[in-house]
Amino acid sequence: MELTLERPGNHLFIRSVSANGICVVDDTYRGPIIVSASRIIEDWEAGEPGHLTEDQLAPIFELEPEIVLLGTGARQVFLPPEQLMNFYRREIGVEVMTTDAACRTFNVLVSEARKVVAALLPPATTP
Repeated sequence: MELTLERPGNHLFIRSVSANGICVVDDTYRGPIIVSASRIIEDWEAGEPGHLTEDQLAPIFELEPEIVLLGTGARQVFLPPEQLMNFYRREIGVEVMTTDAACRTFNVLVSEARKVVAALLPPATTP
């Protein structure tokens, strides 16, 4: 799914999402990644969405976002309440959605200069 053809601003953006990976600007990533307006963390060791540990979430929290978009692959997988509390204790909003939807939403929020972070599992991931 092609999201944008041109660079929409002075920030990172997600150009496309497919079974082959997630294209951020001009680079394609096949594994789990974390994307903010200015940084990509490509060595994110994420497990299944419903079993993310606080250690796995730490790189997200270090970016100090206002909101986190968690892309759970091809299907939406909700987080258990105890995992959601990791975000709420830090006063960080979190939205869980498919990776495609998280990528589209990230582009909109980052273009509005929001402090957003997208934590994305590969779109081919189906828990």
